[in-house]
Formats: sequence, C-alpha cells, structure tokens
Amino acid sequence: MNGLAHSHASGDAGTVSYWSPPSVHSTMPSALVCPDCGTTYPDRWRCECGHPLEFAETPLPGGPAPDPAAFDGRRGLWSFEEFLPVDREVTLGEGATPLVDAPEWDAQFKLEYVFPTGSFKDRGATTTLSRAAELGVEKVVEDSSGNAGAAIATYAARAGIDADIYVPASVKASKLRAIERAGATPVRVEGSREDVTDACLDAVASGDGWYASHAWNPAFFAGTATVAYEIARQRDWQVPDAVVTPLGHGTLFLGAYRGFRALLEAGWTDRMPRLLGAQASGYAPIAEELHGASEGTNDVADGIQIRDPVRREEILEAVVETDGDAIALDADAVGRELERLHERGFYTEPTCAVAPAALQAYRERGVLDTDSDVVVPLTGSGLKG
Repeated sequence: MNGLAHSHASGDAGTVSYWSPPSVHSTMPSALVCPDCGTTYPDRWRCECGHPLEFAETPLPGGPAPDPAAFDGRRGLWSFEEFLPVDREVTLGEGATPLVDAPEWDAQFKLEYVFPTGSFKDRGATTTLSRAAELGVEKVVEDSSGNAGAAIATYAARAGIDADIYVPASVKASKLRAIERAGATPVRVEGSREDVTDACLDAVASGDGWYASHAWNPAFFAGTATVAYEIARQRDWQVPDAVVTPLGHGTLFLGAYRGFRALLEAGWTDRMPRLLGAQASGYAPIAEELHGASEGTNDVADGIQIRDPVRREEILEAVVETDGDAIALDADAVGRELERLHERGFYTEPTCAVAPAALQAYRERGVLDTDSDVVVPLTGSGLKG
C-alpha cells in the first residue's frame, strides 16, 4: 500500500506531506534469470547461453498513483524505490532532473546533463553500485567511451569499491580526468570500441573484478528506467506522445521503455509513448535494420558509436511495440544542432545533440506531427565535451 511520510517545513509553507513508498528492502540481493532459457543465478554478468540476464522479480507498487506534488525531491530518483529491484546503498542525491519547455523545438527537454557526473549514466551507476555493495563486491570493471565510465568510477568511489575502467585510447581528456580523479584506474585500449569491450571481458573472465556493465547489467537498466517515472510525475502522470533519445547500446532508450511499461502495468499511466531513437551515421545498426544502410560516418556523436548493441533484439522489439523508429544522423546535422542548443542556453556535449536533431528529422519525414507532444532528454554536459 502507498503511504505518506510527514516532513515539517518551516516558513509559510507549514507542514508538507511527502509520498514515501513502503519499505521494500530485502535481506538478500535479488536473483537473476535468463528470459531466453529460464536459468536462474544468484549473480552473473550473463547467462551461460549468452543471453543478457534480468531480475527474477520486478517490483511494482500497489494502489493508485500518488499525488505528484507529494514526492520528496530530496530523495531524487530513489523516491521511486518501490519500482526498483535494488536497495538504496550508494547515492549522490541523483535524479529529479528538470523538465523544461523548449519552445524553439516545440518540445520539452529533460535536462539529464545536470547529474553529479554530468550525464544520465548516473541513473544506472547508482543502482549498479548499490547492487555491487549489496553483493559485497570489492572491485568493479567497466568498458566505456567516457560517460558510463566516469559514472561508474564516481559511484564506486562513493561506495569505497575499487574500479578499473576500460576506455578507447582516443577517449576525451575531460572524461579521462573524471575517471582518474575518482580514484579509478583507466585502462586505455587501442583499436575499435569493440576491442575495448573485448579487453574488459578478458579481465572479467580472469576474475579481475565484477562487471558493472551499462550494456549487460540489469541493475543499470533499472536505474535508467527512472527517467520515465520522473517524466510522468513531472507531467502529472500524463505520458507524452513521443520520447526521442540517443541510441547506442540502448541504455536510455530501453530504460525509458521499461519505465513507461512499468508505469502502465502499475496503473499509474494509461498508455505508452512512441520511442524514437537517434543514431550516428556509420554506427546505426537499428536504423539500418529498419531503413537500410546510412551514408557517411558520424564521429561527432562519439558516445553512441556502437555497431553491435548487446540488446539489439530488445531494442527492435521496443520500437515495434511502441510504434517507434530509429534514424541515423550525419555529423553536419549534429554539429548544427549542437550550436543551436548552445545558443539557446543548453550547454550540452556533442552526442547529446543527436536527439533534438532527430526530432527535426522525424517531423520533416512525417513520422511526428508538428503538434505532437514530445520529450527529449539532453543526456550529457558540454563541460565534458
């Protein structure tokens, strides 16, 4: 049952009542299950059959949606604890990012770049490191082009857990500094993004750390699902017509899908939004599956240069089930959009600009009507670009 916890605020506001979920803390970390073969594990980074694992039980709140105004913003994304299959162990107050009108785009922007490490990846890092803490992990490893690595390194530092972050040799200096200053060890790998992953997996296979993967670990997706809960709450439980996100491994795209689906199943909302992905030309396996090969290579949107996403089939299923889509954007389109964002006061990194650029393209192609109600997460800070 849903309940209200009372918090007294001084001044004219008087007494304020905040919604608080009932205690959902468990005595043991949640088990994992393979949705393909049904095998269960206390913990493992993937199934022996090769399929990504999921939580064996996915919690949902009972009862109607609470008053949106009753949520305690001081709890950040953990105010949605009743949806989360991990306990709150490691936090920096992340979440509750602003949702603002963007009239020039005829949309609303969710300002995900104001997180502690400057990107939405903190949503997954807090839940992933919380699970690591539940399990008593002493060292984590992760492979990342930058933002996920910085987030995992920072939350590992918060938890007092050692971290090795495998990164491309060409990683941006600002992201490398964020990893190093959190006390993590960056491991620079020459070659492709796939080579970075392979080197990290070699370390995992040798027993050199727990894989805190933003592509494989279900705890990460439990965290990114909170973007949907926040969007819905900030809109008084009214779901937008569409949400447009960058799309590499699908960390935010699938998080939004899972979150909106959970809200619908809980009865807090009455429909799903269309989920529209934005990929970089040359690194656009989902868009190419739907529309054929794209031309050129977009090296501006470096954060989504993923040619073989781990959860490819799940991404395609989410596209189909939400009447969604995915398109590829070239470097020029992203560069123009980045400049436009900066000129309007949204100081984001280049990869972030792919989603608002895609919004314009979707409208030009007739995928979205001009009066469609759209939310676009702005995913990374320009201070890291």
